[in-house]
Amino acid sequence: MSDTALKHIDVTTSERYDDVMSKLKRITVYFEPELHRALQLKALESERSVSELVNEAVRDALAEDADDMAEAELARKETPLRFEDAVADLKRRGLI
Repeated sequence: MSDTALKHIDVTTSERYDDVMSKLKRITVYFEPELHRALQLKALESERSVSELVNEAVRDALAEDADDMAEAELARKETPLRFEDAVADLKRRGLI
């Protein structure tokens, strides 16, 4: 590959990287040393960045929260069954 081709690839890659990075937000997160080490090892083994792993974990946690909130909303909409009604229904059906 010629030097010109290499420069083109580097510039293209750099521009794509800059485009992606400009859309991301930077924050500081403090990890316990053991968690940080495990995260680094997982990133190496999975050939992903620590940022990718953290983003995925946060997305998964937020998705789980959304599911929990949806289930809670459904439960709030259900008509509560009173104990007295449940006992009366069992007696009416001859189960007690």
